[in-house]
Amino acid sequence: MNQKNVAEESASIPRIEFCKVSICYDDEVVLDDVSFVVWPAELKLMLGESGGGKSTVIKLALGLQKPDAGKILIDGEDITPLPEEELDRIRNKMGVVFQEGALFDSLTVFENVAYRLQEHGEDEAMIERKVGEILEFVGLKDAADKLPAELSGGMKRRVAIARAVVDEPEIVLFDEPTTGLDPPTAGTICELGLKLRDVLGVSSIWVTHRIEDVRFLASKRVALAPDHRTRIEDEGDRFCLVNTRVVMLHHGRIIFEGPDEQFWQSDDPVIREFLEYDMIT
Repeated sequence: MNQKNVAEESASIPRIEFCKVSICYDDEVVLDDVSFVVWPAELKLMLGESGGGKSTVIKLALGLQKPDAGKILIDGEDITPLPEEELDRIRNKMGVVFQEGALFDSLTVFENVAYRLQEHGEDEAMIERKVGEILEFVGLKDAADKLPAELSGGMKRRVAIARAVVDEPEIVLFDEPTTGLDPPTAGTICELGLKLRDVLGVSSIWVTHRIEDVRFLASKRVALAPDHRTRIEDEGDRFCLVNTRVVMLHHGRIIFEGPDEQFWQSDDPVIREFLEYDMIT
């Protein structure tokens, strides 16, 4: 198979696929017959009420939990029957950014970001190069020697993103990455999400309850200039985003999946109430 055919075949296989997935906690249904796919370089924005199953999707994709029914495929491989040692191989394809950042308090920014590479046995010269590059990518190259206690909340999230992507994963899972941040800082985190999608071609699930995240991520893209600088462009007459979709969960079921233009115009009463509540809060 030639290189072009390999690339075409790879692009035709979803990075993540949920097939009729259901899971219960005790007697409570958390996900009920949920199916969706995330394609290469696609960003899936996942919305829903608190406790509605959004974070459970992240845990299932990582293999931290197993569904009661259905299948979960990563790059076409069903991970639901895999033992823990095989799941570690799957997780090596992924980066995860949690709401709280989950940094090691006793390690510097550089050491936090380098940790995953050191676990994989990378040589020190390679680690130095990769960590330097990714800290520049997230705008924290001057903070390499700082401890987490010296960082703002937004800077901690950027370190978490750097750590999640330093070994160039194909998939990054974001669990409420902008919660608790002021609007400008949340916007910076969203810009990094765009850069991962548009510059590095990363596939992502972005769990959020913030409508502003959705408005930004679903209507803008990052353009790369000849000098490798990036700029944010608005969606408009010149282009239309096809690699970002909104998913709305309600009582464990998907009640909407599609482009943001359709989401804003939906007459579903649950979606209307969700949008109106966000506007007044």
